[in-house]
Amino acid sequence: MAVKTFGTEVLTSADTNTYLANSGLVYVKSQTVGTTVSSVTVSSAFSTDYDNYRIIYTGGISSATAQLSMTLGSTASNYYNSIIYCLYSTGAVLGIGNNNAASWTYIGYGSTATVMVSCDLFQPFLTKNTLMSSPHVQFAGGVGGTNQGILIDTTSYTSFTLTPTSGTLTGGTITVYGYRKA
Repeated sequence: MAVKTFGTEVLTSADTNTYLANSGLVYVKSQTVGTTVSSVTVSSAFSTDYDNYRIIYTGGISSATAQLSMTLGSTASNYYNSIIYCLYSTGAVLGIGNNNAASWTYIGYGSTATVMVSCDLFQPFLTKNTLMSSPHVQFAGGVGGTNQGILIDTTSYTSFTLTPTSGTLTGGTITVYGYRKA
């Protein structure tokens, strides 16, 4: 649908409903993270309503400097991902890969100051392989990069779990958005 530029005409409820319904990202749900939790499971996150999703977690803290990993449902194998990153201080480019791991690693980062996750998942509810893409920013280590992965599995998922590599998570909100289908 083409973008409509409104001028001096009256904005009707039909126009408002049409343009709101055709927005790109649609809110699915939010979940507040508890106090000193070792992992957070978000249930009823994926459904037939959307094929692709954006997951954002901010506002919390970690009790220790930690990477965050993600699992879908209860699946603990067949996760593949690679992160290509650059050291801010030297510009050196490095990489890490995971082959048939128990989760996607480096989905996000946590410290005693903040937690950050921004992740796109492609077709987690469909009975196809699920793909993942996320930026990676590590405050304490001074690195930034990109993380890409695949879960080679044709299970239909409705939930995911975020787990820090060490310590616990406290507070903040995990928000799930669906990419509107065309």
